[in-house]
Amino acid sequence: MAPRMKTRERIVQNSLELFNQQGERSVSTNHIAAHMEISPGNLYYHFPNKQAIIALLFSQYEELVDSFLRPPQGRAATVEDKRFYLKALLAAMWNYRFLHRDLEHLLDSDPELAARYRRFSERCLRQGQAIYRGFVEAGILAMAPAQIESLTINAWIVLTSWVRFLSTTREHSAHLGEEAFKRGVYQVLVLELGFVTDNARSAVEALCEEFHVPFNQALEQ
Repeated sequence: MAPRMKTRERIVQNSLELFNQQGERSVSTNHIAAHMEISPGNLYYHFPNKQAIIALLFSQYEELVDSFLRPPQGRAATVEDKRFYLKALLAAMWNYRFLHRDLEHLLDSDPELAARYRRFSERCLRQGQAIYRGFVEAGILAMAPAQIESLTINAWIVLTSWVRFLSTTREHSAHLGEEAFKRGVYQVLVLELGFVTDNARSAVEALCEEFHVPFNQALEQ
């Protein structure tokens, strides 16, 4: 029999579920306690406020992204690595989608979280450039250093702004499906197409087919 989840872990898990479903601004600590059928006092025993729960969820998200956003060690990069990064980014964005949907509000509300997010962004941009340099060294992409830097920035802008773009473009922005997020990952892949070498083109085009979601479908999801 699996061990029973501790109350603190249940609070974190249920908070993530509610934030993703309803948006962080629509969910209070009282909502979380009621959803879990525990008293608000029990919740406050583990977390002094909602910001503390969000900070822990961001730590989980940060740790998840740090675990995969790095070049392969001891070998050349492959197109399969590119597929791995895209799948991992999609899973991270989907599982912690409230962070993307409510990011500006969250950072405005918590200066400490904002400082942590700036450090996280800087780290992701460094790692992103290292990954792209690996693809260049492996002969998958052909880019100069300035192009690597620009492509990394553009990819980061797309990934971090995609949910807000959908929210201003579609009618029912509160309920985004996973296919809508998949289209965002596809947009990053398309940014790279002009730099793909002839040797890697067929494999990268197959990736495009795998991740493509029609834009109208993304808006309806």
